[in-house]
Amino acid sequence: MLVALGTFAGIYVGAIPGLSVTMAVSILISFTFSWEVYEALSLMVGIYMGGVYGGSRTAILLNIPGAPSAIATALDGYPLAQQGKAGEAIGLSTTMSAVGGLLGIIVLAFAAPAVSEFALTFQPRDYMLLAVLGILLVGSLSGESLTKGIFAGALGLLIGTVGLDPLTAQERFTFGVVELWGGISFVAVMIGMFGVAEALIQLRHLEMAAVKQTISRIVPHWSDVRKYLPLSLQTSVIGVIIGALPGTGGDIAALMAYDHAKRVTKDPEVPFGEGAKEGLVAPETANNAAIGGAFIPMITLGIPGDAVTAIIIGALFIHGLNPGPMLMIEKPDMFWFIVGALLLANLFMLIFGLTGIRIFTRIVEMPRAVLIPLILMLSIVGAFAVNNSITDVYWMLGFGVLGYFMKLYGYQVGPVILGVILSRLIDENWRRAIISDQESLPRLFQGILTSPLSLVLFASVVLIFVSQTPLWSALKKQLRAKTDSSPDA
Repeated sequence: MLVALGTFAGIYVGAIPGLSVTMAVSILISFTFSWEVYEALSLMVGIYMGGVYGGSRTAILLNIPGAPSAIATALDGYPLAQQGKAGEAIGLSTTMSAVGGLLGIIVLAFAAPAVSEFALTFQPRDYMLLAVLGILLVGSLSGESLTKGIFAGALGLLIGTVGLDPLTAQERFTFGVVELWGGISFVAVMIGMFGVAEALIQLRHLEMAAVKQTISRIVPHWSDVRKYLPLSLQTSVIGVIIGALPGTGGDIAALMAYDHAKRVTKDPEVPFGEGAKEGLVAPETANNAAIGGAFIPMITLGIPGDAVTAIIIGALFIHGLNPGPMLMIEKPDMFWFIVGALLLANLFMLIFGLTGIRIFTRIVEMPRAVLIPLILMLSIVGAFAVNNSITDVYWMLGFGVLGYFMKLYGYQVGPVILGVILSRLIDENWRRAIISDQESLPRLFQGILTSPLSLVLFASVVLIFVSQTPLWSALKKQLRAKTDSSPDA
């Protein structure tokens, strides 16, 4: 019952922009510290699983991701809703989220020690290369222009550096303003650029009638599930691996998965960014698979995979347990209890996720004169709720106006959010990597070239960068022309 309650609450907490899963789980600690440990864990696991999925609801319906892990979901989910297919989009995302969650739990149950050992091999330079790899995904999010995508990603990196330096506590781009010492909340940036910018864009089309949603079938056809299952298996693996890396999470996993889907899908029914179902399936399976991945280093090593598992570690300490290698030996039942709770939460997520869709989709059918104030109200409440700060509301409104003009002139806002999220990961791990190599660039490159893992990541960065240049496109056209003109062809 507690798992079901937590999952239900998590879905609706995750659907409200600004109310994060991390916030909900941290608040729970103060309510559950006097409970039995299994009861407290049941509620936390349920909220975690439901919250990660819940962010997709508003991403699909309003183009406002309820959580950073739903940013990629909005890219194709919202166009589907605009085409009158909101019910189909939510049904497919729910089913594929359950598939991804199940695969992540299976890996947790049977391969936790192996995956945790692999995650431990990551050095600071590997995290830096992984984050750079993420920034290069702007090619997937930037529409037709790579230049505009790189500009948007660089703008996000610049915004992410505002505040105190993470290692030296020196002020950066604060201009003497104390309120900027803590940096600019990426949630305020995200809500502004997705929510407020979308509301301003909708103001240009007030005379258009609302799109009538077709909800003849919510549970996806078996043929659709079978068609997208190979892609969901691939992106689930990405989700588990990224989730198991300390300090990463479902947001990076979802973006990596979206990029992977664009690369392996040869002939989508519609282009990515215009309602491609592959663009919905990939991030939703990856961000839920990352949940199982995040528990792997937490249980086996006592290292949190993301912010939520860090809070759960704190809860276990409060209850007199010591997460790490000895936990598996001293209390093996705890490991299997967590696996069982995750399985139950995944099942409840599927049940609750496929119900209430008809009511939810009515939001999209509202007249724009009602919908636009609703979007603005949700955006303001969401931005304020993060830190209870009116400053975040001002930032959110400012970035909303900026996002409006970016959309007007063909710049995608997704890379900006990606840059803000990854800036800290790049900043900290670049500094750690260069310090560990005695501030010597040759030593750093030597380490990259002599480590198999670093070399693979570096080669991937170079390959992705080259593959997004006009030279690569021209080369592919020449090779295709030669193949077509050969006698065998």
